[in-house]
Amino acid sequence: MGEAQRPEEGRHDMANIKSQIKRNRQTLKRTERNKAVRSELKTRTKNATVAADAGAENAVELARAAQKRLDTAAAKGVIHKNAASRRKSRLAKRLNKGAAEG
Repeated sequence: MGEAQRPEEGRHDMANIKSQIKRNRQTLKRTERNKAVRSELKTRTKNATVAADAGAENAVELARAAQKRLDTAAAKGVIHKNAASRRKSRLAKRLNKGAAEG
Protein backbone atom coordinates (compact mmCIF):
# COMPACT_ATOMS: atom_id res chain seq x y z
CA MET A 1 0.00 0.00 0.00
CA GLY A 2 1.49 3.30 -1.05
CA GLU A 3 1.92 6.31 1.18
CA ALA A 4 -0.66 8.34 -0.76
CA GLN A 5 -3.34 5.65 -0.43
CA ARG A 6 -3.08 5.22 3.33
CA PRO A 7 -5.87 7.00 5.25
CA GLU A 8 -4.93 9.56 7.88
CA GLU A 9 -4.70 8.57 11.53
CA GLY A 10 -8.13 8.23 13.14
CA ARG A 11 -10.00 8.71 9.85
CA HIS A 12 -12.39 6.02 8.72
CA ASP A 13 -13.86 5.64 5.28
CA MET A 14 -17.43 6.84 5.30
CA ALA A 15 -20.10 4.31 4.46
CA ASN A 16 -22.67 5.07 1.77
CA ILE A 17 -25.46 3.04 3.29
CA LYS A 18 -27.66 4.87 5.79
CA SER A 19 -27.93 1.96 8.22
CA GLN A 20 -24.16 1.46 8.21
CA ILE A 21 -23.57 5.15 8.93
CA LYS A 22 -25.86 4.84 11.96
CA ARG A 23 -24.15 1.60 13.00
CA ASN A 24 -20.74 3.33 12.88
CA ARG A 25 -22.06 6.15 15.08
CA GLN A 26 -23.42 3.64 17.59
CA THR A 27 -20.15 1.72 17.64
CA LEU A 28 -18.14 4.86 18.39
CA LYS A 29 -20.45 5.79 21.27
CA ARG A 30 -20.39 2.26 22.67
CA THR A 31 -16.61 2.07 22.40
CA GLU A 32 -16.18 5.30 24.35
CA ARG A 33 -18.59 4.14 27.04
CA ASN A 34 -16.94 0.73 27.35
CA LYS A 35 -13.50 2.32 27.51
CA ALA A 36 -14.60 4.40 30.49
CA VAL A 37 -16.04 1.35 32.27
CA ARG A 38 -12.90 -0.72 31.63
CA SER A 39 -10.71 2.09 32.90
CA GLU A 40 -12.75 2.34 36.09
CA LEU A 41 -12.53 -1.44 36.54
CA LYS A 42 -8.75 -1.32 36.31
CA THR A 43 -8.55 1.56 38.78
CA ARG A 44 -10.82 -0.05 41.36
CA THR A 45 -9.13 -3.44 41.03
CA LYS A 46 -5.70 -1.87 41.36
CA ASN A 47 -6.76 0.09 44.46
CA ALA A 48 -8.14 -3.09 46.03
CA THR A 49 -5.04 -5.19 45.25
CA VAL A 50 -2.66 -2.52 46.53
CA ALA A 51 -4.71 -2.22 49.73
CA ALA A 52 -4.84 -6.01 50.13
CA ASP A 53 -1.08 -6.37 49.65
CA ALA A 54 -0.40 -3.56 52.11
CA GLY A 55 -2.87 -5.01 54.61
CA ALA A 56 -4.88 -1.79 54.77
CA GLU A 57 -7.97 -1.57 56.95
CA ASN A 58 -10.23 -0.52 54.07
CA ALA A 59 -9.07 -3.37 51.77
CA VAL A 60 -12.36 -5.26 52.22
CA GLU A 61 -14.44 -2.20 51.29
CA LEU A 62 -12.29 -1.51 48.22
CA ALA A 63 -12.52 -5.16 47.15
CA ARG A 64 -16.30 -5.09 47.58
CA ALA A 65 -16.54 -1.96 45.41
CA ALA A 66 -14.34 -3.55 42.74
CA GLN A 67 -16.42 -6.73 42.75
CA LYS A 68 -19.61 -4.72 42.41
CA ARG A 69 -18.21 -2.88 39.40
CA LEU A 70 -17.08 -6.17 37.84
CA ASP A 71 -20.61 -7.56 38.20
CA THR A 72 -22.10 -4.42 36.68
CA ALA A 73 -19.68 -4.52 33.74
CA ALA A 74 -20.54 -8.18 33.13
CA ALA A 75 -24.27 -7.44 33.29
CA LYS A 76 -23.87 -4.64 30.74
CA GLY A 77 -21.81 -6.86 28.47
CA VAL A 78 -18.62 -4.82 28.70
CA ILE A 79 -16.73 -7.92 29.83
CA HIS A 80 -17.75 -11.58 29.74
CA LYS A 81 -19.41 -12.95 32.87
CA ASN A 82 -16.73 -15.64 33.22
CA ALA A 83 -14.01 -13.00 32.99
CA ALA A 84 -15.73 -11.03 35.75
CA SER A 85 -16.00 -14.16 37.86
CA ARG A 86 -12.32 -14.97 37.30
CA ARG A 87 -11.20 -11.47 38.25
CA LYS A 88 -13.37 -11.49 41.37
CA SER A 89 -11.94 -14.85 42.37
CA ARG A 90 -8.36 -13.65 41.95
CA LEU A 91 -9.14 -10.50 43.91
CA ALA A 92 -10.68 -12.51 46.76
CA LYS A 93 -7.73 -14.88 46.77
CA ARG A 94 -5.33 -11.96 47.02
CA LEU A 95 -7.39 -10.37 49.78
CA ASN A 96 -7.43 -13.60 51.79
CA LYS A 97 -3.70 -14.05 51.28
CA GLY A 98 -3.10 -10.54 52.61
CA ALA A 99 -5.40 -11.18 55.60
CA ALA A 100 -3.63 -14.46 56.44
CA GLU A 101 -0.18 -12.83 56.39
CA GLY A 102 -1.19 -9.63 58.18
